[in-house]
Amino acid sequence: MALVNSSGFAHVRLTVTDIARSKAFYDQVFGWPAVIDTSGDVDSPKERGEPSNFYGGTIYQTPQGTLFRMRPVGSVQFDSEHTGLDHVSFAVDSYRELESAAAALSEAGIRHGEIIRLQDAGLAILSFQDPDDINIELTSPLG
Repeated sequence: MALVNSSGFAHVRLTVTDIARSKAFYDQVFGWPAVIDTSGDVDSPKERGEPSNFYGGTIYQTPQGTLFRMRPVGSVQFDSEHTGLDHVSFAVDSYRELESAAAALSEAGIRHGEIIRLQDAGLAILSFQDPDDINIELTSPLG
């Protein structure tokens, strides 16, 4: 028996080096509504040290209702080879949506990998990097 009965993720928060740059990137890629945005106060000491002030970050609400959060932390570059986050994966509804996303990213000048079909897992993925080199993945059913 599990110790905790959880229905899934409530939110993910990334630490980023430049909140304005990251916010512009995620606004362009996903266009989700920002439900909280304290990025304009990023240099305020009260924002940097206080969780209830959201650390000078931005919180988006995804169509699933989960939250995607970012907060600025400084100049250390992300490295997926160290303990912590490896990547974040966002769902798209179909393989056709994945193909459309690849075309839209290309048109916007955002470099991305090829769509990879993972037959055994029953899904396909498309990867690209955010401004801090965090791997972002889009995932669809193979269908």
